[in-house]
Amino acid sequence: MTWVGRLMVVGAVAGGAAAGYLGLVCGALPLDLGVGRRTRPLGPQTVDIVAPRETVFQVIAQPYLGRTTRAMREKVSVLEQGSDMVLAAHRTPVAGGRLTATTVETVRFTRPMRVDFRLVRGPVPAVTESFELSEHGPGTRLTYTGELGTDLWAAGQWWGGVVAPRWEATVAAKLAAVKHEAERRAALA
Repeated sequence: MTWVGRLMVVGAVAGGAAAGYLGLVCGALPLDLGVGRRTRPLGPQTVDIVAPRETVFQVIAQPYLGRTTRAMREKVSVLEQGSDMVLAAHRTPVAGGRLTATTVETVRFTRPMRVDFRLVRGPVPAVTESFELSEHGPGTRLTYTGELGTDLWAAGQWWGGVVAPRWEATVAAKLAAVKHEAERRAALA
């Protein structure tokens, strides 16, 4: 093989690896091999909110079960809706906003105490999460917990180490937004 041929092979392999990485990061190339599954906890993250539990639940559920604001439509699209569960696509900016990761999750509602999420498609093969709402002091305690699963033993464990901190940072931002909106609504009531 000539040097030009070798260069083309190296370029093709590098291009394929880059495309695979981008597809994995953005959720366009989900890999669920079921081999060498490793799991790691997500959270817990706890936020105390000075608002009634029902108000906090409504703030969490609104993008899925109610009228969605323009800002939320850019982040969440409901694909299918039932009485207590939806299938929703979530869009999250990654790579400094240059890319958008899209995950598809089922979201189940147990009013007014719990919202459960289960990943259907995303950058890892398995994620389960819950928002638990309990009455606490003058308001509500919102506790987030979850579990993230990856395949392929040590390689998957490494990938989980890359994904989990970003996933938890996205959740922390969501919890802060829920707190802000629920306390705003409670102050108006």
